Amino acid sequence: MPPEIQALAAKVLWATFFLSFAFGAIAQRTHFCTMGAVSDAVTMGDYTRLRQWALASAVAMLGFWALVMAGQVDPAKTLYSSNRWTWLSALAGGAMFGFGMVLASGCGSKTLVRIGGGNLKSLVVFFVLGVSAFATLKGITAVLRVATVDRVSADFSGPATLPNLLGVPPVVIALVLAAALIAWVVRGPGFVRFENLLAGIGIGAVIAAMWWTTGHLGYVAEHPETLQEAFIATNSGRAEALSFVAPVAYTLDWLMFYSDRAKLLSTGIVSVAGVIAGSAVVALATRNFRWEGFGSTEDVANHLAGGMLMGVGGVTALGCTIGQGLSGLSTLAATSVVALAAILAGAVAAVKYQVWRMERMA
Repeated sequence: MPPEIQALAAKVLWATFFLSFAFGAIAQRTHFCTMGAVSDAVTMGDYTRLRQWALASAVAMLGFWALVMAGQVDPAKTLYSSNRWTWLSALAGGAMFGFGMVLASGCGSKTLVRIGGGNLKSLVVFFVLGVSAFATLKGITAVLRVATVDRVSADFSGPATLPNLLGVPPVVIALVLAAALIAWVVRGPGFVRFENLLAGIGIGAVIAAMWWTTGHLGYVAEHPETLQEAFIATNSGRAEALSFVAPVAYTLDWLMFYSDRAKLLSTGIVSVAGVIAGSAVVALATRNFRWEGFGSTEDVANHLAGGMLMGVGGVTALGCTIGQGLSGLSTLAATSVVALAAILAGAVAAVKYQVWRMERMA
């Protein structure tokens, strides 16, 4: 790799580490969690954490399109830009992921945050998620995925995004959606507090900053070796923000084949380490670090099943609650809308299943 590209890759990776560190620190400090938000809303009627998530989505969306308007990021060159609307993959994978994250006590990002706080159950989920995700990227479940749900799609002449489907300028849709989300957020009684604002604005800003990092800082118009444009240090070769399913698989692959010089650090791998580190620092500083293990055989089974469902489902849906839910949705990709809806539906079903199980045991 040419020296100038190596130097640029180092800048991108360090920026990614600090941003993901901030993500982990904020999530640990504010208890930001999509699964927890769904559970609070379904079981207690408390929408506080769901409003945190909605605010983060609005901020990420506004940040992404502000970068686009400023010419800093090209929306056509992101991971989520495609002329194929893979709605069935998003629907099936999203539902699997949503159900799995409840069984596993948290989505991919929450798994990393919980590891940083000393949760050994989440460490098991991390390995199961990573292996099943890798199998769905390149292994046995990848063959099944490609032969089934990935075959079903709707093809468009342009990118499959909400603006193209509705025939409305993207900035208009972004402003309307963000305004609607913010209006709903601030209507919540007692929501406007430091912790909630930190969660929503902080997480959303990290997503937007990641788009700038990979889409602008790491962009090379003509790579010295290929003479083609490139997005340095991303796994997809396109602009990416945060996501926590495939990157976990890439992390395990990098650790196992570290001596292979072809295995290079990527923004996904570094973001996994950054979230764990940020969470750990805050957990230790606030004295909330606690070792935690499994309580029963059923607890083990739930977390194993949840990790597997998240790995398979997250890759099939092309992202998780952060990857499709915040990063993808900020681009207004149609597939992200379907994936997010399916994740939420799967999570609601799983929460109700767990409530039914507890009532039956009682």
